[in-house]
Amino acid sequence: MARYPNGKLKITKDTDRKPIVLARVRHYLATGDVGHPTCIPAEIVREDNPPEKPSMLERLYYRWYSKEHTGIIRSLHELTEGRFQDGAVARVLAMEFWTRGEAPTLEEFARAWTRAKADERRLLTPEYAYLTDLQHKRAGGEWKKLRKAKAQSALQTLARIARFQA
Repeated sequence: MARYPNGKLKITKDTDRKPIVLARVRHYLATGDVGHPTCIPAEIVREDNPPEKPSMLERLYYRWYSKEHTGIIRSLHELTEGRFQDGAVARVLAMEFWTRGEAPTLEEFARAWTRAKADERRLLTPEYAYLTDLQHKRAGGEWKKLRKAKAQSALQTLARIARFQA
């Protein structure tokens, strides 16, 4: 949910990540209290579009991280010396900021993305791999078998590289 500057509360298409949902279930089971839904505060929600050429000090407000906002993506690409990739890490990271009620500057977001990308296993779960494969029509009935084969192939490649460099 997001509270807009006009005071209205709107349901969003964004959903909480698995750890948040599990924490809420545990809280409910322990206390019987449902708790409050995640709500992005009005201070960081913008209905208008971001500037076409944002500065590194421009804030990344809710709804401004999107492929359609090419200026934001371009700036993040520049701030990370070309390494920035639009993907699950960036989206999870943006939601982490927003659900804490923060709209980071593009510079702060780029720095956080660089750190998160280096440790992306902490953020991403096997579900992300499945959803990515599903989107690219690679997730059939043999998905786990395919993933295991890919992992085995990667390990064999790494073993060859290690032998070659030794």
